[in-house]
Amino acid sequence: MRATFMYGAGDVRIEETPDPAIRQPTDAVVRVLRACICGSDLHPYHSLPSAPEGRPMGHEFIGVVEEVGSDVATLRRGDFVIAPFAWSDGTCEFCREGLQTSCLHGGFWGGNGIGGGQAEAVRVPLADGTLVKVPEPVDEALYPALLTLSDVYGTGHHAAIRAGVTSGDTVAVIGDGAVGLMAVLSAKQLGAERIILMGRHTVRTDLGVEFGATDVVAERGEEGIAKVRELTGGRGAAKVLEAVGHMPAYEQAVGIVRPGGVISRVGVPQYDDAAVGFASLFGPNVTLTGGPAPVRAYIEELLPAVLDGTVQPGKVFDRTVGLDEVPEGYKAMDAREALKVLVRP
Repeated sequence: MRATFMYGAGDVRIEETPDPAIRQPTDAVVRVLRACICGSDLHPYHSLPSAPEGRPMGHEFIGVVEEVGSDVATLRRGDFVIAPFAWSDGTCEFCREGLQTSCLHGGFWGGNGIGGGQAEAVRVPLADGTLVKVPEPVDEALYPALLTLSDVYGTGHHAAIRAGVTSGDTVAVIGDGAVGLMAVLSAKQLGAERIILMGRHTVRTDLGVEFGATDVVAERGEEGIAKVRELTGGRGAAKVLEAVGHMPAYEQAVGIVRPGGVISRVGVPQYDDAAVGFASLFGPNVTLTGGPAPVRAYIEELLPAVLDGTVQPGKVFDRTVGLDEVPEGYKAMDAREALKVLVRP
């Protein structure tokens, strides 16, 4: 089969690789119907050291079960499934707490001998705990929206949940990528009264307004901080959802959060050190939270509104490529020529 590998920064290749097969009785093999390129894939695209062995790429996919191991109890051949971006057993103490990204026996696609989702098929470990079956029949028009449940929609929802967004809140979202836009949508669903989206790409922020943003701030740095402060009467936003992962975004979050407020980070941090001292978080009693979203915990909750069309998160996809065109998809996202690229194997 064909699959995507990254051999170093900017070096994405589509290669022939052996078809996945059942190795453990808890495995399933899933034929990929749709996958996509994530904004977090651009981090290794910028910085991955060159290596003779490529890294399998892709952690978001939906598909059809082709084969199951002898111990798989909840799935059968032909089931339509959503794969969260982390695989998990569903039974350990952390899974039971809804924190599947910390599963004692789980992991992430593209590591430890597990393939990536930007491929024609994937071996899924711990299939019962990992995969979410979607009731049949599934309209192909819903594929993009269902695909967002594997990562970006659940991640935006996680940002809002961890921040404690509730009715009447003023929320600021930093970042107009797919996760930032899903954070806007999620904050709106949770009842936020005012949602300030910080982004400077008009096509994206227009979609953010459609999803529920009430204000758009294109300025960055100190100018952006001053603008948000102005919009909030000088006090700042009670809930700040940071969906970028770079230091300037974190500094912006610290600059706009209200005393007693919350910063919820879901952008994968590309730094190890950040201000948490008296002047930044301690003095104003600011809470710092967030982390990798346990999207498996949210899929059943978010799925019904996707299936009935009440929400349309699939609008974040603005380009579709075939598997052989995935390298061009990376280039388009890196150049900000595409918001989020959908892959049709």
